[in-house]
Amino acid sequence: MVETATDGAVAHATKDSNKATDASARKKALLLGRMLGLASEDDYRASNASIAERATFRAQKLACQYQENLETIYKIAISHTPSDVTGVDLDPDWAHQFFQLAEQIHNRKMQELWGRILAHEITSPGNFSLRTLSTLKQLTHKEAQILEKALGMSVLINNESRLKLIIGFRHAGGFGQLFKKATSRNIGLSQFGLPYSNILTLVDAGLLHRSELETGLLSCKTPIHFALGDNKLKLTPKSGQLFFSYYRFTPIGDELAQLIHFNTDKSYIKAMKALFSHDFKID
Repeated sequence: MVETATDGAVAHATKDSNKATDASARKKALLLGRMLGLASEDDYRASNASIAERATFRAQKLACQYQENLETIYKIAISHTPSDVTGVDLDPDWAHQFFQLAEQIHNRKMQELWGRILAHEITSPGNFSLRTLSTLKQLTHKEAQILEKALGMSVLINNESRLKLIIGFRHAGGFGQLFKKATSRNIGLSQFGLPYSNILTLVDAGLLHRSELETGLLSCKTPIHFALGDNKLKLTPKSGQLFFSYYRFTPIGDELAQLIHFNTDKSYIKAMKALFSHDFKID
């Protein structure tokens, strides 16, 4: 049996939380009691309930919350499903796993992502794997914001379909460049809100490959086309000894990139053009 003092403390903390969101740590801790069935509600009195009754009450509240989450996600999916496009039946196993995972998504903005995934699969199935759903379930809202930031600085090169997060370029020196040492020029991503700690967060979340990669040698006779959202750049190397340095998104990161609405960082584009103008002609 839970002591009445605990029940009362939770109730008191609940009232205080309605007055201010910056309640003390103790009050925040006491509020967790509501999730555990330790707060009285309507005809339910936690202080008079047995542990089995408290467990049953908590399970009922959790089931109601899960149902509410699913209904919210379903409504979002309906709002994103066009009536003039032919739909398909979802794979039963995929649908089962989707709803098993989606019921535990409580954050409203994350529910928006799950709703769009469901709508997307109804019209164009096979774009989101169960592995991606599993990763997305573990993704916090903060991590999703970091991904959104990274996508806003990502580039499609030529006709490629996979985004790259360009971090700079390297000059390899070589024949004809006897007095020019191998050098690297990097864009400081941290000045645009993407410090290295955020890069590691995306790596740990399974959205970005850990290693920095390089392209092959760029031909000075072949322009490279960059697409950053609606912004198009044409870069022509001034020598044949240049490489791009970049991070590459994982397949899961690529799948999620289809869903996240991001704005291209204009200041990043400006800084990129200024840096690359040393060794590239930019149109």
